[in-house]
Amino acid sequence: MKYYDDLRSYIDALDDMGDIMHVAREVDGDFEPSAITRRSYEIQSPAPLFHKVAGTEPGFRLFGAPAGLSSRADMPYARVAMSLGLAPESSGPAIVEALSAARLQPGIPPVRVDSAAAPCQQNILRGDDATLDLFPIPFAHDKDGGRYANTWGTLIVKTPDGKWVNWSIARVMKVDGKRMVGLIVPSQHIGQIWAEWVNIGEPMPYALVQGPAPAISCVSGIPIPAHADEADYIGTLAGAPVPVVRAVSIDLDVPATAEIVIEGHVSITRDCQEGPYGEYGGYLGEGSSAQPTFHVETITHRDDPIWPMSVTGRPTDESHTLWAMGLAADALTYLREANLPVTTAWIPEDSTVHWLLVVVPQNWRELLPGVSSEALSQRIGEVLFKTDAMVFIPKVYVLDDDFDPTNLREVVWVLSTRVHPVGRRVVFDNQRVIRLPQCYDEAEYVAGLGAKVVFDTLQSKRHLHASFAQGYPEAIRQRVLDNW
Repeated sequence: MKYYDDLRSYIDALDDMGDIMHVAREVDGDFEPSAITRRSYEIQSPAPLFHKVAGTEPGFRLFGAPAGLSSRADMPYARVAMSLGLAPESSGPAIVEALSAARLQPGIPPVRVDSAAAPCQQNILRGDDATLDLFPIPFAHDKDGGRYANTWGTLIVKTPDGKWVNWSIARVMKVDGKRMVGLIVPSQHIGQIWAEWVNIGEPMPYALVQGPAPAISCVSGIPIPAHADEADYIGTLAGAPVPVVRAVSIDLDVPATAEIVIEGHVSITRDCQEGPYGEYGGYLGEGSSAQPTFHVETITHRDDPIWPMSVTGRPTDESHTLWAMGLAADALTYLREANLPVTTAWIPEDSTVHWLLVVVPQNWRELLPGVSSEALSQRIGEVLFKTDAMVFIPKVYVLDDDFDPTNLREVVWVLSTRVHPVGRRVVFDNQRVIRLPQCYDEAEYVAGLGAKVVFDTLQSKRHLHASFAQGYPEAIRQRVLDNW
C-alpha cells in the first residue's frame, strides 16, 4: 500500500503497471481528447495522457480517465484503490469498507506549509495574465453548452464565519478566459455555503483545484456528513496531514501539491446560463439553467501543468466507479449504524448509479430474531431514503451473500431468478428525486418527488448452485483442477 501525495507520482505508478496510454501526437483542442478518453472507458484501455494539445503552450498536458476502470483485468479497480492509498488489487467491496471505516475514525487536519514548499505556486498569474485560455480545456461531448473547466477538480469554499470548509466536485463550464459558470444545487453542501454568502450580500471566495493528490479528487466526489471537513477525512485515509498553502488572493487554504489553482469569487445571483452537459446516466444533456458566475482573478500552477478530466457518459467512468463506491460506503455506514446486519453494499457500475445492492449474511435471521425479510427490507428503505446521498438511487435490492456483487453476470443471474414479478417489494411513495436518473416522468421531476422501491429477494432457504463450486464433490473438483 502506498499513498500518492501528488498527481504525478500516481501517473508514474500507473505507467509502471502499464495503465497509461501516452498520446504523443498533437490532438485538437476541441473534441479529440474527450473522444479518446470516452473510448478508453468503453474498451477499458489505459488512461490517456495527452502531451500536445493544439492551441496550448508546450508542456501543458491533459490527463483523462483518472479513476476509471483499470486496463489490468486482474485488478479492475486499481485506479480507485491506488488513488485512496490502497493496494491496486483491492476488490470493490474492500474499497467500500475502507471508505466506510475511515468515517468512524478521528480526522487528521491538514498542515499549512510555506509557499516556497508548495509546487502549486511555482507560477503566479494575475490580472489579464490569469486566463483560462492558457489551458487545454476541451469540449467533453457534442451538444454540451461549452467547454467544461471542471469535471475532476476540487472546488474549495467556506462559510462566511470560517467554521465549515467544503471540498467538492461540481461541474463548471467555461464562459471565456475570465469567467466560468457552475452548477450549484441548493441541497448540496456547496449550495448551502453559497446561500450563506448570498444572505450577507457578498460574493463567495472560491478556489478551483485541478490535479491535487488523487485522494483529494476522489473524496471531493463522494458524500461525507455535512460540516465534516474533507481535508481531515483525506488525512485519515492517507495516515498523514494533507499539506496545504494559503491561496494567493483569497482567504482559503489549497492543496500544496496541486497542478493548477484558480482563485476568484462567485456571484450572489444566478446570472449566467450553464449547460447542457452529458451526465452519468449515459445520455447527452438537454437544456440549460441560470447559475452563478465564477470570476477568475488569479491562477497559480506548477511548471508543465497537468489538467485532469472525467468525461461522463455510459458506463464506465469515474461516476460509476469512485462515486458509486462512495455512495455505497455511505449506505453501508448508515445501515450498520442502525444495527442492521450487512455484509456489503454495492452499486454495479453498469447500473449507472440506479441500483444499490444491500447484501446480508446467511445468519441474518439469527441476528434479527422474529424479523421477516419484508420487515428487514422496510427498515433498510427507511434508513436509506432519508439520507441525502440516496436521493440518486431509485432501486434497492436486498440480497443473500451467496454471490459476487461485483460480477455483473452473477448479479443478472441473481436478480433474474430471485426478484418476484409483482410481489415481495416495499414501495416508498413521495421520496425525493432529482432529474438525473432517467426513470421518472416529467411531472415527478417537476415536483421533485417520486416512488422508490426496495426489492426483497432473500431466500427462505438457500439453494445450492448448479455450478462447478457447489455441484460436485471436493475431490472431483480438485482432480479437475489438477489436470486442467
